[in-house]
Amino acid sequence: MSTSVERSVVDGPAFDELEEAFGGELVRPGDALYDECRRIWNGSIDRRPVLIARCAGVADVIAAVRFARTTGSVVAVRSGGHSWPGLSVCDGGIVIDLSLMKGIRVDPQAMTVRAQGGVLLGELDRETQAFGMAVPAGVVTHTGLAGLTLGGGIGHLMRKYGLTRDQLLAVDVVTADGELVQASESENPELFWGVRGGGGNFGIVTSFEFRLNPLGPIVVAGPVFWHMHDAPEVLRFYRDWIADIPDELTTIINFRKAPASPTIPEELWEQPVVAVLCTYAGPVEAGEAVVRPLKEFGTVAHDQCGPKPFLAHQAMLDPGLPHGWWYYCKSCDVGELTNEVIDITVEHSLRIRSPRTSYPIFHCGGAVRRVADDDTAFNGRSAGHTYNINAIAAGDNGEGFEEEREWARNLWDALAPYHTSVYTNFLMDEGEAGIRQAYGAAKFDRLQQLKREYDPENFFRLNQNIPPS
Repeated sequence: MSTSVERSVVDGPAFDELEEAFGGELVRPGDALYDECRRIWNGSIDRRPVLIARCAGVADVIAAVRFARTTGSVVAVRSGGHSWPGLSVCDGGIVIDLSLMKGIRVDPQAMTVRAQGGVLLGELDRETQAFGMAVPAGVVTHTGLAGLTLGGGIGHLMRKYGLTRDQLLAVDVVTADGELVQASESENPELFWGVRGGGGNFGIVTSFEFRLNPLGPIVVAGPVFWHMHDAPEVLRFYRDWIADIPDELTTIINFRKAPASPTIPEELWEQPVVAVLCTYAGPVEAGEAVVRPLKEFGTVAHDQCGPKPFLAHQAMLDPGLPHGWWYYCKSCDVGELTNEVIDITVEHSLRIRSPRTSYPIFHCGGAVRRVADDDTAFNGRSAGHTYNINAIAAGDNGEGFEEEREWARNLWDALAPYHTSVYTNFLMDEGEAGIRQAYGAAKFDRLQQLKREYDPENFFRLNQNIPPS
């Protein structure tokens, strides 16, 4: 954006009016906080907005939306800043930043919780676990609750309790007109259907109300490791074993070079391994019995699966996905772990070079599948979407990153004959073709109709965009 255009945005009378009424922080290029506030989780993204509006409350969000409309500015919306393709920051536009909006209120009697749009998963867990409850939400504590929920919300508890968006009871939304509306099953039900999987296409959700579920505080959880050369046998055993496991157990298979972590024997550091990460959402004794066959299979290289606080378990993957690394992912769903899928998986996992790169496979089903597919905008609950595959290319910086990114693309291409769908939150820059695949034709059309009603000018377009026409 040229200097003259920048001045027209942040130095005119509209900006003076915004500055006078704004309760949060308005950060511009040259301000002390500017570089810190424009950085997001994915270090490969380097964008420079003309204004970052750090909102203190709903009134600030409304004011920022109206200001952006007045000035004709492009808008990015930030909650946790965890978007893989960097959609929470923009060049030359305005970032409406909710990260200061951290309010959380637990009602233990009603078993509900209200959380504002800037809350991170770890912050929500800390409040709800104080009452022995949880919202199933993701696998990394510094993920933003808003983006995770609006796209779906797969995580450690999904087979027992469903997706994060399945717990939603109501939302407050600031629309493209700068109006605050509520949505639930009884109020604006079509909007409520759309925000449960349709991302940020219809407005800025400033508050979420969730149903809570009993959990912990101690759960049986953690990874079991084998050397990568044992992976074909481990996956075939795993495929048979999970056929009979209860919904209380959610597992994630992960292929990578073992991290240099004090919790892992030094002789395994940076050695190719396969791990099965377990989370049992039920009594400890029952969980120990369920995971025992896994822990006893083959030649286990390292076992960290056992009773532990859920809060500690939920933070376990944080060191492997920190802020500032460079990230790229290619994702798809597959219906089965066929011999062909297993062979492709192992072959490409052995080609991983970076100790930062990983390849998780999420086992879905259970409560995820028991919600009717048409009940929400989230797609992929049928039997054809049992596994979510996510090839994550990662590095400390740009050195060697292109090779890792090509690895992810090659793996995704090799699995193409087995793709059934894709999870919206793991999309990168696939464009409308990827978004249509994520929702399917019927839901995409329904979401377009909703977009025409709430955002006909596509004001909220820096997202996995559903155009109004």
